[in-house]
Amino acid sequence: MNVPDHDFKKLLEKYPRFTVYGLSSDSQKPSYYVPEFVRSRGWSVVGVYPKSHQQGGFKIYPTLAEVPLEFRRFVNVFRASDKVDSVVEEILKVGGVEVLWLQLGISNALAENKAEAAGIQVVSDRCLIIEHRKWNPQLS
Repeated sequence: MNVPDHDFKKLLEKYPRFTVYGLSSDSQKPSYYVPEFVRSRGWSVVGVYPKSHQQGGFKIYPTLAEVPLEFRRFVNVFRASDKVDSVVEEILKVGGVEVLWLQLGISNALAENKAEAAGIQVVSDRCLIIEHRKWNPQLS
């Protein structure tokens, strides 16, 4: 992770649109209710998921390459840690990603280092809901 905690608020303010890689159709999973939460706080969110779904009204793309650039700059990942390598490979292939945010419980040092070496800001093992509430308590 190359983004210090004290920069999270600026990072979250800079990117009002982002992609959730692994946005689930199951409203009980964090990969659904975290994007739902941040959308309710004003962010525009689209998802990448291999199976098309319409849950919650999110626009879902089958691959990151199909996501419009303005949403691709910030990619929030809900994939198992051992799958992050392939996500980073896809990110590097399609380009345009400035921030890679790995949700709570997700980290992969080799993939993170590869993303960082490509100039991408990386946050790992952090939850958007927790960080939003920490840095914006008046909005929670």
